[in-house]
Amino acid sequence: MSEPITGEQHALSAGPYRAVVTEAGAALRELTHEGRPLILSHGADEPAPAAFGQLLVPWPNRVDRGRYSYGGVAHQLDVSEPERDCAIHGLVRWAPWRAAVREPGRVRLTHRLLGTAGYPFRLDLEAEYTLNEADGLHVRITARNAGTATAPYGHGAHPYLTTGEPIDACKVTLAADRYLPVDERMIPSGPPLDVTGTEYDLRAAPLLGDRRIDNAFTGLSRDGDGRAWVVLAGTARTVRLWADEAHPWMEVYTADNTPDPRAGLGVEPMTCPPNAFASGEDLLHLEPGAEFTGTWGIQAAG
Repeated sequence: MSEPITGEQHALSAGPYRAVVTEAGAALRELTHEGRPLILSHGADEPAPAAFGQLLVPWPNRVDRGRYSYGGVAHQLDVSEPERDCAIHGLVRWAPWRAAVREPGRVRLTHRLLGTAGYPFRLDLEAEYTLNEADGLHVRITARNAGTATAPYGHGAHPYLTTGEPIDACKVTLAADRYLPVDERMIPSGPPLDVTGTEYDLRAAPLLGDRRIDNAFTGLSRDGDGRAWVVLAGTARTVRLWADEAHPWMEVYTADNTPDPRAGLGVEPMTCPPNAFASGEDLLHLEPGAEFTGTWGIQAAG
């Protein structure tokens, strides 16, 4: 019996929520509330376009020319974004992940990331997706260093939020004080800047309009549970994404170069900024046997 190219499809349900997670990359292919999409989706027999719903491990975003040094040793990653001469979004988003736990509202997938010439480190990875009928989707990403050397590490995720209408007509809220400027190759061009008085100030729920954003934000305000929130509010529906304190960075992308431009808003919780393997900024250093876990989620708003 043939399977779609994204492999096994793990269907989850809880109350009004439904989700589908794929064997390929442990990616979130679908998420709906009362039958209406909360994220942009794609077909099971279609590679995820523009990183739709993918997990970004062991680094999010880009590494400039795929080059970095760690522990005094120079490394060269495969250049997976040749048009910008960058290595992008990690090593596992097309890899098969095995289901270790399957329940109606929960799936836990695992992947053994073995060493390569560009990343000679060994990680055991887990991605657990849980649906809760009261507050939607929870995603927990865990990495354990199963090797013998300290490993550089970061992770992120790449869902595109949607209210069912073009994002130009939506209001966006992100309580972030600083944004990271980038050059024409999307590599950081300086330290984070104050958002005040710029198009990157999303603190007071502005109408997105024609703003073009593909930047990482930091200085995130958090609620009493330590969560930072991004809210996309349309004329009739609202969707919210949250991330715990393991994620001090949030990328916002207005999806200007996707198959259906500006149909959804890329919102990417990240443990570190772009090019962290080279810059070292907020890079995690996993010692042998050490674990790191981060959690984020998506919900429909009332």
